[in-house]
Amino acid sequence: MPRRSGLVLYVHGARDRRWAEPFERLRDRVAAIAPEHDVAIAFLGHLAPDLPSVAAQMSRRGIDHIRVVPMFFGRGGHLRDDFPNQLGAAHAAAPSVTFEVTAAAGESPRVLDALAEFAVRAPALPESTS
Repeated sequence: MPRRSGLVLYVHGARDRRWAEPFERLRDRVAAIAPEHDVAIAFLGHLAPDLPSVAAQMSRRGIDHIRVVPMFFGRGGHLRDDFPNQLGAAHAAAPSVTFEVTAAAGESPRVLDALAEFAVRAPALPESTS
């Protein structure tokens, strides 16, 4: 049986747990279209698990390659400063794992096109109309 690789959606996090719900739905969609990957969410802060914890869990399950996808609009301070620290801690927590990091999701023209389409076509919330 071939080994599965890991795919981690790296997200900001918030104090309110409900903030993570869209990312949980995204995780489930990614897992459905890419069953060859073990898909997880790792939080920069406020919520658990963080990237080192996810890497250690995946490593214990035999995963030796993890693709990290930063679900941020761009490479601001969190991705320039905080992320390298978490990635270093993830390497330490799972030294046998090879990590691959993608561009921030918001840097993709396809993502920007989808958001532009949403901005133009999204229906108003019922409570926002007068």
